[in-house]
Amino acid sequence: MAVLTLTLLLLGKGRIATALDQPALLILLLTIICSVILASAIAIVRHAEVLAHRLGEPAGTLLLTLAITGLEVTMVAFVMSTGTEKPALARDTMFAVVMLVLNGFLGLALLLGGLRHHEQRFNLQSANAFLVMILPLTVLGLILPNFTHATEGPTLSKFQMVFLSIMSLGIYGVFLFVQNYRHRGFFMAPAEAAEEAVPDPAQHSARPTVYHAVMLGFYGLPLVLLAKQMAAPLDAIVIKLGAPPALGGFIMALLVLTPESIAAIRAALADRLQRSVNILLGSVLASIGLTIPLVIAVSLASGRTLVLGVDAVGAVMLVLTLLTSILTFSLPRTNVLLGCVHLLLFGAYLMLMFDF
Repeated sequence: MAVLTLTLLLLGKGRIATALDQPALLILLLTIICSVILASAIAIVRHAEVLAHRLGEPAGTLLLTLAITGLEVTMVAFVMSTGTEKPALARDTMFAVVMLVLNGFLGLALLLGGLRHHEQRFNLQSANAFLVMILPLTVLGLILPNFTHATEGPTLSKFQMVFLSIMSLGIYGVFLFVQNYRHRGFFMAPAEAAEEAVPDPAQHSARPTVYHAVMLGFYGLPLVLLAKQMAAPLDAIVIKLGAPPALGGFIMALLVLTPESIAAIRAALADRLQRSVNILLGSVLASIGLTIPLVIAVSLASGRTLVLGVDAVGAVMLVLTLLTSILTFSLPRTNVLLGCVHLLLFGAYLMLMFDF
């Protein structure tokens, strides 16, 4: 389906250009592309989950996170370098990732898990390890550019961008070492570690590991190329229909994060909150830590302007979300109250996007 859709889009570029001037056809075109991308992302997660189950924790969850994050950062780079200049796309996508995951999907996981199991336990050290990495990356990448004087506006100088890239990769590299070698136990709850020996029917597959690894790549390539074809409809939606400029970043984040987040919500419903924490917080950390260096490299190579700093309203929402997340994971148990608070914050984010 992904290959067929991509082929039709490439062969019908003339008709697509005509559709961009007609609102109904424009919305239909964007809906089709987004639906195929979402279906492909779900297929990728399905293969990644089988591989993750065979690798065990925390390496399995890391593979699942990197598979989705790799798609996200590549899609952002493709769309960012295609068509009209989109200096704020990467910023809007990273901001949307934080709001979607830390408020929307995390709130839903905590709410549904709390409704079924009342209170749920997780390894407090894992959440602290994620948040201590997420906090500096988001503040330095999305807030600090508003206050630097080397350049005008919410941008960074070349030296500052290079430093931020190196620091982001360095922080994420240290985290991977801690997660997979130094302190693996931080990311495994004792009860869930015992459950790893019990086969999960949902992740069972009779096919060999090589098959799932190859299919992971086969689904990823057309998905990324489809993202490039989505650039023109996204531009047209913003320009012709008066949609919020941040909507493009929100759609990108929603497409790639939904399948992975569904896996996290299923884990919370199965009373495996530690897996949910690893998936959700890990996706935020990987997204910020890998998107920043890649989009900076694209900006420096292409000469396109890169806007990183969020506006004042976005900064307030970002700080409020981070503080709420720190309080949520300050105790080793969660409940429905915490889930409701995060969902309310997500509702405020959506409201401000459309009615600033």
